[in-house]
Amino acid sequence: MSTAPVYGLILAGGLSSRMHSDKAALQYRGQSQLDRAFDMAGRQVAKVFVSVRANQTHDSARAHKPLIVDSVDGDGPIVGIRSALAAFPHAAWLVLACDLPFLSDAVLEHLLAERNPAALATAYRSAHDGLPEPLCGVWEPAAGPALAAYQAGGGHCPRKFLIRHAAILLDPLDKRALDNVNTPEEYADALVALENAYHTDPMQLNIRYYALMREQAGRSEEIVETTAATPADLYTELHARYGFTLAREQLKVAVNSEFSDWSRKLAAGDAVVFIPPVAGG
Repeated sequence: MSTAPVYGLILAGGLSSRMHSDKAALQYRGQSQLDRAFDMAGRQVAKVFVSVRANQTHDSARAHKPLIVDSVDGDGPIVGIRSALAAFPHAAWLVLACDLPFLSDAVLEHLLAERNPAALATAYRSAHDGLPEPLCGVWEPAAGPALAAYQAGGGHCPRKFLIRHAAILLDPLDKRALDNVNTPEEYADALVALENAYHTDPMQLNIRYYALMREQAGRSEEIVETTAATPADLYTELHARYGFTLAREQLKVAVNSEFSDWSRKLAAGDAVVFIPPVAGG
């Protein structure tokens, strides 16, 4: 039996009642929560959609993205998950809440690598209570009928569903990765925490370029002084400087001669290589 493809679903249909403003539109480092989650999922899977209520389809924060409109009765994230499974019944879904400002590429890479298609879902355990975190998980096609039966029986909580159906649960890589933001106070705290995490003094890094990137940079290596905290930040900076035509998704990155994920913390003196696709035989 072939493994179902995985699509991405960003849950952005909540009422944001405790925030008193649309959580999807909250800004972190110049990017909305929704855009950040959408881009992050897009680095992992081929198609990404945003889950919305029917009255949100023309909302400025959502309307320009591929949408899956709630198509089943009920309230809460279970409706968004069921609607996605109904829209593409042969796909599995990487489901993400839009309000996870500490989520990283590394966390999603690990989740997908550990996915078990034979289970109804694969998710992380909460770092706080050990219970399933259903809004950062992979939901398999077989979860569709099971969720429908669960909701018909009066259930509405995806977490309780995963407990009842013995989902595959992974230990969290990062204790803060799945912390969400529900109030203005939590948003303010998250902004401070993220700024502290990314702030660093200027440092020198050794950069090497190959193939097309060497042509576009006009050099094969250089030492750059930067405040970039991660390879992802560094590539964004160099992309703007040299006009690189390769998207980050087309590259691999190595730090100190070892393949690395894009969210690795850089240190002064690191040797960074961005590796373009290999052409020819």
